[in-house]
Amino acid sequence: MARFIEQKGRETFAEFEKREDEDAESPLRGIFTLIGQEPRSSGPDFTNGGFSSNIASVQFSFTPGDERALASRDFENAWREKVGPVVEARSLVFASDLISIGAPVDVQLSDPDPAVVESASLKLMERLNRFSGVFDIESDQDQGLKEIQLRLKPEARSLGVTLQDVALQVRAAFFGSEALRVQRGSEDMRVYIRLPEEERNSIIDVERFRVRVPGGEVPLATLAEVSFGQAPAVIRRTDGRRITTVTADIDTNIVTSQEIAKQLTDEIMPELQADYPQLLYSFGGEQQEQEDSFGDLGIAFGAALLMIYALLAIPFRSYMQPLIIMAVIPFGIIGALIGHLILGLPLGVLSMFGMIALSGVIVNGSLILIDFTNENLREGMAIEDAIISATKSRFRPIMLTSLTTFLGVAPITFETSLQAQFLIPMSASLGFGVLFGAIILQLLIPAMTMMEYSAKQRIKRYWSDLFSPSVPA
Repeated sequence: MARFIEQKGRETFAEFEKREDEDAESPLRGIFTLIGQEPRSSGPDFTNGGFSSNIASVQFSFTPGDERALASRDFENAWREKVGPVVEARSLVFASDLISIGAPVDVQLSDPDPAVVESASLKLMERLNRFSGVFDIESDQDQGLKEIQLRLKPEARSLGVTLQDVALQVRAAFFGSEALRVQRGSEDMRVYIRLPEEERNSIIDVERFRVRVPGGEVPLATLAEVSFGQAPAVIRRTDGRRITTVTADIDTNIVTSQEIAKQLTDEIMPELQADYPQLLYSFGGEQQEQEDSFGDLGIAFGAALLMIYALLAIPFRSYMQPLIIMAVIPFGIIGALIGHLILGLPLGVLSMFGMIALSGVIVNGSLILIDFTNENLREGMAIEDAIISATKSRFRPIMLTSLTTFLGVAPITFETSLQAQFLIPMSASLGFGVLFGAIILQLLIPAMTMMEYSAKQRIKRYWSDLFSPSVPA
């Protein structure tokens, strides 16, 4: 199977190579096929997983992303399509992410009855398969290992034996019991004793095995029922509940993980819970990471806004002017979103980090504008003249400050190297947000300042008319 998948990968790369210039250097650095050991999901150490004879992996290693035209995601999708469905494989996953925080779709199911969980997971996988752009749908619940199971009969109790007594004797006979250890140089040799091979190679041998009981020996079949069964290779638990996880990957050009999560929450999972009343579910993987991160960011963002308001309210001795200054923050966030749209960047946690940093930077221009307006008013200028004068005199410093901030983060925003990919969303939020906000605040802050002054004047006139003494005609 590994040879087949590797060959399909070579064919896929050959098709991409035909589209490139013949004189261009090949981006392929090497192909590494590993059989019998589970690889790590990421990082340079490709052979740091567990050992298992039924696992194989194939890795195509390319030059850094800024040195090649071939996108890893394009090669991954083409390779997946070239291989097609592999019915012999229990799990087949293609991945090209440098760092993965979990599957885009990750649903954890639990129920007191394991059969219910198995049925629900199959239905969930079938429903996910209907979505366009959803692939690599799998469940971590396997058929398990075939084993011989013993069920003690009632008459065994009368003979004074327990299931543990029977199981230990059967294990010693067929697997072996350690008799002694022999030291040979630096090695410790263990010697086991068990039945001869011809007496332990069929189910009949198990049933005929004679178990020692107080007073003699009896055949195993008279003490216990012997049957074949399936035992799970791994049992996974969360908060004490046994869970089965259904995961899937998505094509972000067709559908997003948020859209899939909404469909799961609104339609699919309620239908499954209607069929299985005790079924519980929760989201994990990328969705859980985003939920946790955004929850923490929301608290941090609220605290940052509160601190900004307090720091502005104290020197201005006003409750309204800090709100006017901070009114430009939402427009800065709009600018950050426009920057992501222009650059084709997905909105993620690092983008939110940039927006939080943006909130503290973008208020600088508004603060300067309000401060100069107040200074003009203290010098006796009319409100309209004070606002216009402050806007004209501060236009150049505000725009220059914003442009220098944008240009300062531009090398990171437009960098193509692999090392900068993690910082690009944050720098794009900061750079485009400051630039867009600086343009908007030139119109927004003067208008809101005039609105505040007019509102104050109307309130003063209202209270003056309300409490002024009436003069009879």
